[in-house]
Amino acid sequence: MDFGPRIFAGNSSQELTAKIVDYLGIEPGKVDIKRFSDGEIWVKYRENLRGRDVFIVQSTNPPAENILELLMMIDTAKRASAKRITAVIPYFGYARQDRKDQPRVSLASKLIANMLVEAGADKVITMDLHAPQIQGFFDIPVDHLYASPIFFRVFEDFDKNMVVVSPDVGGIKMARAYAKFLDLNLVVIDKRRPNPNKSEVMNIIGDVSDKNVLIIDDIIDTAGTFVNAAKALKEHGAKEIYAAITHPVLSGAAYERIENSEVSRLYVTDTLSLKKSYSGEKIKVKTVSGILAEAIIRSNRHQSVSSLFEINKS
Repeated sequence: MDFGPRIFAGNSSQELTAKIVDYLGIEPGKVDIKRFSDGEIWVKYRENLRGRDVFIVQSTNPPAENILELLMMIDTAKRASAKRITAVIPYFGYARQDRKDQPRVSLASKLIANMLVEAGADKVITMDLHAPQIQGFFDIPVDHLYASPIFFRVFEDFDKNMVVVSPDVGGIKMARAYAKFLDLNLVVIDKRRPNPNKSEVMNIIGDVSDKNVLIIDDIIDTAGTFVNAAKALKEHGAKEIYAAITHPVLSGAAYERIENSEVSRLYVTDTLSLKKSYSGEKIKVKTVSGILAEAIIRSNRHQSVSSLFEINKS
């Protein structure tokens, strides 16, 4: 009997899971996820899970049903006697609520970590967490993957008259890694955020005059910050503006803002799907299915996952 890994998709990650199993050359796991007439979720696996290594792929972006669906899939697999259950969360939603920086505010990322563990997850695989310290919220192992190898391949042959830009102080570490690999200088944008989803660019630290620009970030949501940054960079003499941002949340008027912005090209990954009606030219999607597939198979074989990111420049 085959006791290899079984990979199941939640509704938020159907397309990405299809690419993962295609990469691995295996069939996707069979699971029914239905709704009662009042919207209540119902889950049933259509295959034997006893003694199996189960991987459930589901991003936890809103609506909140995506989180509940993942929790129910984990709980159902546990009750079906799966040997080990790994929650593969390409985009860990609610990660921006990772600190108590005001009185009486929610710490949602810790709450979700607790719920995943309580539901029965034995391990988590995720990508480009908004704050790496979120790994410490879990009492189970976490494999934290990076989209950088995908983006490195896009930009390593670009004109070297380019600088890497961090859109805020919090993103300096990620931007510095890109600058180091691509052998480029680093620029930082100092901004103030008076309210959630609103930002005001205050100052650009570094020289962008007559240079192409590569903006690096983990999440793009309303695109207000992003578009304001691009505008400010242009006003300071930047030429072509590119961006590599892992998670395309893209809510509200984000698509329209990007298409009407100073940005030449925005590269994102498929941790989240673009809306099907998008027909613009500026957003280009790169798949992370290969990295996730390799992490899954190495986890199943108890091999190193960190070796996925040992990149040698040619």
